[in-house]
Amino acid sequence: MTAKKWIVSALIAALLLPSGEIYGSSPQAADFASPAAPASEPAPAPYESYNYNYWEEATPMPAAYLPGRSITGKELGVGDFVEPADLHISESGLLYVLDSGNQRIVRIDGDLNEAEVISSFDNEGKPDGFANPSGIFTDAEERIYVADTDHRRVVVLSPEGKLIRIIQNPQSEVLPQGFQFVPLKVTVDEAGRVFVVARGVYEGIMQFDEQGDFIGYIGTIKVKRNYIDYFWRLVSTKAQMAQMALFIPTEFSNLDIDHKGFVYATNIDVGSKEPIKRLNPSGEDVLKRFGYYDVAGDIYYRRTTGPSKFVDIKVLGDGMYSALDSTQGRVFTYDENGNLLYIYGGRGNQLGLFKTPVAVERMGERQFVLDRGKGSVVMFEPTEFGLNVNAAVRLHYRGEDAEAEAYWNRVLELNGNYDIAYIGIGKARLMRKQNKEALEYFKLGMDRKNYSVAYKRYRREVMKEHFGTVMSVLLTAALAFAAYRIARRWKQRGKRGHEAGLS
Repeated sequence: MTAKKWIVSALIAALLLPSGEIYGSSPQAADFASPAAPASEPAPAPYESYNYNYWEEATPMPAAYLPGRSITGKELGVGDFVEPADLHISESGLLYVLDSGNQRIVRIDGDLNEAEVISSFDNEGKPDGFANPSGIFTDAEERIYVADTDHRRVVVLSPEGKLIRIIQNPQSEVLPQGFQFVPLKVTVDEAGRVFVVARGVYEGIMQFDEQGDFIGYIGTIKVKRNYIDYFWRLVSTKAQMAQMALFIPTEFSNLDIDHKGFVYATNIDVGSKEPIKRLNPSGEDVLKRFGYYDVAGDIYYRRTTGPSKFVDIKVLGDGMYSALDSTQGRVFTYDENGNLLYIYGGRGNQLGLFKTPVAVERMGERQFVLDRGKGSVVMFEPTEFGLNVNAAVRLHYRGEDAEAEAYWNRVLELNGNYDIAYIGIGKARLMRKQNKEALEYFKLGMDRKNYSVAYKRYRREVMKEHFGTVMSVLLTAALAFAAYRIARRWKQRGKRGHEAGLS
């Protein structure tokens, strides 16, 4: 075989290798005994896995999550889901699918094998049910909160499906006359306060106390005016002004809450640089946005699809949260500082791709996405890469950077272009006062802020280490210079005396 034919054969063989050969299939990866390593890997991803680097370039990376299985109502023996609107997983590990088209709640056990249906309840001696419900949540006591949209109420049920309370027709001086309460999404904090995203409400998220009484809004979205349009409004006629868009805030689309009582919310202002907010009890947005780019989903997108539109958000704990983009059909996961950790999902017909994704949830390290278009819930399993990223981020959040370093090192073995891992290792080295090594890692991670901190510490460390030597050299030099000056002065004085004697 000639050299040319040998090269062509080698190239063909390389192209025929399966995609799984690229990441983590080497003997070193298989032998890695990481506590974050999964027992087995799901099937290969049907979507491209990527992230954005410091230069805002899309770079390939190992998949963090892969589809495990699809769950349908037919498989569970309760009939097909019809236009399901929401998904919630309780603290006890039960899945609640809000099957809107069938006007029912389907509760699935933690093993994902059995299901029961709640389609009606007794209301003061009369049978009652739901009408196009669109939001569901359960609290720590497994009480069920349903945004019963077309009935314009929030229904609170016991775990057995018995009616506890109905929240409807809120009364307050801050509500406009003739206000119509149309709840879309609902969540509850540990104190029993109920937060509701309602249709046509631009003032913020509606808040109710544990008795169901309206107590105000939180998280009003501030309007950023276009001052060119504002100028034209000043000089336009009434007819022209009627043609212009109004300066009104946008609506929230969904919400979730963490154990500290901070409300994470998404809004539907397409193209906004702040589509995700973290609201403190005062209603102020305190979400950290210290990453390379905006916490807003995809940086680049096709003109035909447009920018990311977040329709759901899920708090993962330890500062992490996942947001579901209905435009691209992808899930974006961020850490507490707004760094994009990984992306999974997409649009299509294969397992792991979505038609109309509407909700994202988690159970342990697994994540679940409800696809209204396919009438199914897709379970995603974390890969070794995803587990190590999650473990490292959680340890860093808890202040255990030394323990996180081992996970970051494994992440870099799986993906050498993962900037956040370099920064994580740099922080661990900085905590151990290994400032020179931290400098190198912060440089690789393009973290200028922490690089400056490490540089100042390293400079101070070098100065302290060599202070005695430098001072000795300076003192010796000063003494030598003084001796030189004295000797020179005596020499000049002697020379002048000699010249005086000759004269």
